[in-house]
Amino acid sequence: MPDLDRMGVTAEALAQMANTPDPRMREIMAAAIRHLHDFAREVDLKPDEWLAGIAFLTAVGQACTPFRQEFILLSDVLGLSRLVNVMHDAEGREAAGTETSLLGPFFREKAPEFQAGESIAATDKGGEEIILFGQVTDAEGKPLPGAEIDIWQVDATGLYDLQANDAEHMDMRGRFRTDAAGRFHMRTVKPMGYSIPMDGPVGQFVQRQNRHGMRPGHIHILVQAPGYRELVTALYMADDRNIDSDTVFGVSQSLVVMPEKGLPDAPRSDLPAIRYDFRLSRLAAGETGGRVGADPSQILPAAQ
Repeated sequence: MPDLDRMGVTAEALAQMANTPDPRMREIMAAAIRHLHDFAREVDLKPDEWLAGIAFLTAVGQACTPFRQEFILLSDVLGLSRLVNVMHDAEGREAAGTETSLLGPFFREKAPEFQAGESIAATDKGGEEIILFGQVTDAEGKPLPGAEIDIWQVDATGLYDLQANDAEHMDMRGRFRTDAAGRFHMRTVKPMGYSIPMDGPVGQFVQRQNRHGMRPGHIHILVQAPGYRELVTALYMADDRNIDSDTVFGVSQSLVVMPEKGLPDAPRSDLPAIRYDFRLSRLAAGETGGRVGADPSQILPAAQ
């Protein structure tokens, strides 16, 4: 075997992986090796820096629990989640479909089911009560009855239920169904802006970059209907001071909203309301969809 120099080690690593049976794994790992090695050469990576990187990734993994996904948070603050989401969105969303946003690290499967008009606030912690209403349709505007809408957000203190003392208890999240005309309405509280978790390795990483670590107030939405592409999106509050500097790069102009009274067709006139219609794209042949994110408990089961 020849001695391996700074370029030869890359060629040898690629050669050893060339017989990987899975073609997609072979493609991904070959690209990863090339880019990682190029990165190390570009910055002239030092042994202590390499070890610091290993220690950081180890700490990120150790911070993950069935209620906390630190690696998804890391992907979010690096902009990787948004990039993967944008590329996935471009592959399947019809031109008239609603723009997507990040699922984030706080999604939970099997949220409580509610009837139209009910509030997702299981515990009253204050905050300004608002109405969210609208219609779910296909890309041509045809109503989709029975579509499922998942909604989740922080409470009036700026925390998700996964960050609470008893994370088993679900709050500020729920599932609704559209009626025969594809309409929906629900009550919640106006979401406030909040900081990503700063008590872990990712938060410390963000602080070292002199970033504020804040997300503008938003409501997460996941919409599903048989035969249609799952829509993962969020609605962002226009008056939030960090609307133009979301630390996880989730905001798009088409998703910026503002509660207001007096909206036509609002289910209640006494509460500020947001009217937003969601348009779903049809699933392409052979497409199964896919989320950029997951319930933390599905990635790291409690039994592990």
